[in-house]
Parts: sequence; structure tokens; C-alpha cells
Amino acid sequence: MIPFLLRRLVSGIVVITVVTSIVFFLTYGTSVQIARNILGPSASDEQVAILNEDLGLDRPLVEQYLDWITSAARGDLGASYFTSEPITEALANRLPVTFSMVIVAVLITLIASLALGITAAARGGVVDRVLQSIGTVSYVFPVVIIAIGMVYLFAIVLRWVPAIGFVPITQSPGHWLASIILPSITLAIGGIAGLAAQIRGSLVDELGRDYIRTLRSRGVSERAILCKHALRNAAGPALTVFSLQFIGIFGASLFIERIFALPGYGAYAMNATVQGDFPVLLGVTLVSVVLVVAVNLVVDVAQGWLNPKVRV
Repeated sequence: MIPFLLRRLVSGIVVITVVTSIVFFLTYGTSVQIARNILGPSASDEQVAILNEDLGLDRPLVEQYLDWITSAARGDLGASYFTSEPITEALANRLPVTFSMVIVAVLITLIASLALGITAAARGGVVDRVLQSIGTVSYVFPVVIIAIGMVYLFAIVLRWVPAIGFVPITQSPGHWLASIILPSITLAIGGIAGLAAQIRGSLVDELGRDYIRTLRSRGVSERAILCKHALRNAAGPALTVFSLQFIGIFGASLFIERIFALPGYGAYAMNATVQGDFPVLLGVTLVSVVLVVAVNLVVDVAQGWLNPKVRV
């Protein structure tokens, strides 16, 4: 198991290095005049040259990259060109907002998908049709439309929860949950259908195998067959889909945060993109890639534990 884990760690580090390198050279290697964009068109050439020197943009590109990558390895992602706010500090303040929403959405997705997928595989009937209906709704209506509809119904018409804003959990757990429950449910709706369908399909295949019939002939209860044997063997493909759903939920949070006016990671990334704040974009890219690699690493370890053949 340890060699398997080390191989995954090394491949993850390689992916992080390659992706951040490509983004850095594509960003800073273009003909975009960064200092001119910061100062505006009315700035003189002398002012632009001074700012380029202050920012270190007059140095060779490789030297700039090596300086950035070594600083990033120490946890220093630099500062914003426009606000001078340290990027590491800004991300530390905004990531808890996004993670709160994403983690709740993932928990809703996981619990609902397991319940629907297992019940649909074991019993079929109404639950199977409900699962298909959820899938149809999630595919027909984009997540943005679902978000707007939920805001109108639950925040404006029923007034059960606030429409916008975020309350830290340390300030009030109840208000924190109220501030993230709508965006979390919105993010979860799209993931529930895909993951539940995968769980159902894998379980149906497993329940039709010969070893399941052998267990039944020996008098093993259906609950034990389902939970102890079939579910574990069917978990591999479902874990792969779950990792993709997690990454998809995190990506969709960029747009959901704008709708619900949440001061999170997504809003920070969107503002940096609009402004052309390159250091912030690099920091956001690094955090995103690290998160993707970490999720895939956890899933690979879980796959290796469930199926030893995967470790080879």
C-alpha cells in the first residue's frame, strides 16, 4: 500500500508543477502590458517602467517563475496587483466560505445518492422513477436557473432563509446553516442524479453475480448481502464518479457564489479574472489543482483499499 501511495503522491506533485508552470508562462509570457493595465492608459512610459521594476516584471521570465515557485512552496503566493492584499491571507479568509458550502453540498449528494441508489437497486419501482425524474430535472435545467428559482421560492416567497450573504459558523451555527443551505442544495441537485444512477447500476450488476446467489442459497440475509458484500464491490465505479462530482461541485460554486453574494473563493477568482490580477489567478490555480490532486489521491487510496488489484 505504501509504494502505491508514494506513486500517487509523486504523480500528483508532477501534475501540480506542470499545470502551474503552463499557467504561469501563458500568463506572463504574453504581450500583455501588466504595468500599463494597472496604471491605466494615461500613465507615462517612465511610470510604467518604474512599476515594472517594482513588480519584478523587467527580469527574465524563467527567473520570475523560479522566484514564484519557490515562494509558493513556502506558502507565500505574493500580493494582489490592485489591492496589495496578501493572496495567502485572502484565500485563507475566503476558502472557509466556499468549503462550508461545498462540504454541505457533498454530504447532501452522498447521503441522498446512497439512499436513492441502494433503494432503487434493491426495490426499484417508485424510487427508480424518482431517481430518473431527478436526473431529468438536473440535466434539463442549468444550475443557475435552479439557484434563481430556489432563491425566489424559499427566500423571497416563503422567507425561510436569507437570499444572500454569509454568516460564519463561529458567530452563529444556526444562521451559518441558513446562509449556505440554499446554495448547497443547488449544487447537490446536479450531483445526486449522476452518483445515484452509478450506485444503482453497479449494485444491479453485483446483485446478479454468481457469488450473490451462493450467499442467498446459504441463508444470508438480504441486508447483509447488500451492505457487506454487494455495496463494497460496487463502490469502485461510484467512488470515481463521486470524485468527479466533488470537483464539479467545487467548480460550480464559482457561479453559485455570485448568485447568492457569498464572499468566497469563487467570487475572488472571478474578480481577479475580470481585473487581470495575475498573481491572484496563479494562487487560485494552485489551490484548485492541489484540491483536485488531493481529492483524486483520497479516492485512489480508497480504491486501493477496496480492491487490492488497483494497487498493482
